[in-house]
Amino acid sequence: MKHILIIIASVLFSILFYEKSIGLNLLLFSMMTIILLAFNNSEQFKSKRIILYCITYLTTAVFVFIQDSSLSIIANVVAFFTLVGAISSDKTSIYINWINGLFSSIAGFFFRKIEGNKNKKEQLLNKDTDFLHLVKLIGIPLVFITVFVLLYKNGNPMFNDLVNKINFNFINFQWLLFTVLGYYLFSNLSQPVRIEPATSKDRSIKNDLYKTESFSEEKLKKEKQLGTTLLGLLNLLIILFIVTDIISLTTIDNSAAPAMSAQVHNGINTLIASIIIAIVIILYFFKGNLNFYAENKALKNLTYLWILLNMVLITLIVIKNQNYITSFGLTYKRIGVHVYIFLTLIGLVTTFLKVMKIKNMVFLFRINTSIAFVTLIAFSTINWDYYITTYNLNNANSYDLNYLIGLSESNAIQLKRHSLNTTLDSKSYSRIDNKYANYIKHIEHKTWQEKSFRDFNITEEEKSL
Repeated sequence: MKHILIIIASVLFSILFYEKSIGLNLLLFSMMTIILLAFNNSEQFKSKRIILYCITYLTTAVFVFIQDSSLSIIANVVAFFTLVGAISSDKTSIYINWINGLFSSIAGFFFRKIEGNKNKKEQLLNKDTDFLHLVKLIGIPLVFITVFVLLYKNGNPMFNDLVNKINFNFINFQWLLFTVLGYYLFSNLSQPVRIEPATSKDRSIKNDLYKTESFSEEKLKKEKQLGTTLLGLLNLLIILFIVTDIISLTTIDNSAAPAMSAQVHNGINTLIASIIIAIVIILYFFKGNLNFYAENKALKNLTYLWILLNMVLITLIVIKNQNYITSFGLTYKRIGVHVYIFLTLIGLVTTFLKVMKIKNMVFLFRINTSIAFVTLIAFSTINWDYYITTYNLNNANSYDLNYLIGLSESNAIQLKRHSLNTTLDSKSYSRIDNKYANYIKHIEHKTWQEKSFRDFNITEEEKSL
């Protein structure tokens, strides 16, 4: 039954994806993947964590169908590896799930065969289906039949004419090869595997930090003095920087795009360097026994102040970037600045928790990768091209129309309506008209596998603007 299900899935895989772009097919593939995984790994599907990953994976596929954006496709792929990896070994860090999911998808079939040869019990189970014998049973007769057909063609003109009349053009060998690829993929997914010892080691490592035997009061006192002096001076320096930054923020000309751009980019560069150095310094001083030193209160307070001041620095960058967006509209780079600021803020908060709760580096890596995954999923639910266009046309004081025209086809109808209601130069109008015409033509030539929710629901009025 297992192999029949994989064969059916591989045929459907070719029907969905062979020479097709991404659309409804990815949603159907995601459903098919979950069904196959559940059928072959029923015990793992009793875990609430696996169910949550299934819902997440299916949600990303739904948004691929709704939005047809590159970000939603990336989120779906990452969620796919996360789910497959989680089934191979539950309760592991999310980055281990990614590694196991990727490894299972690429080499799971061969890995199971190699491991099966090492395990006598698995050998007994595999005797039910002797694949080598099956290959011999089909391959060897096929080779000899081909050889003898070629020989007989030369010995009998009538037989030669009969063979020449046989036409195999109806067989699409590329489609068959694609189906074999689908069979290989689903064979890999049927029973996800895990990389050892990385998986077992990850499961054995806890998040807490513990006092080591090399606990030296004298050495820790010197480390505390160095850390207190360094963080004290750095706090004074960042306070001075923040004060001058606030003053410059009040004097910047919001009508001058180059000046605002320089302010934002310089601020981001400063923020990147500052946060990286801040986290490295904090992790250096709180990597071991100094966490358990009785007289580390002053150092901890300076650390908390340093983190707080970096959050103030983040707030100033947010204000600058938002002023930039209000004046000159949204772009992916300006959205990226906000995303980076958000992730930086999360990094500071998790570093604060690491110091306060006495956690190790593994804790930071686990929680930050998990948050990055959740952020990717959340942001993939937004059709950014549509949102950028809507915001710029309706809210921005000034915007670059050429930038909007250069975005994906998801804003073609928006721009077409804008061109009908606004006076534009002939070049811009022509570019918008061409983009709209290509978009409508593209929709009409899509097969059902490639269509998105937007394509299914486009109205006749939108087709004839």
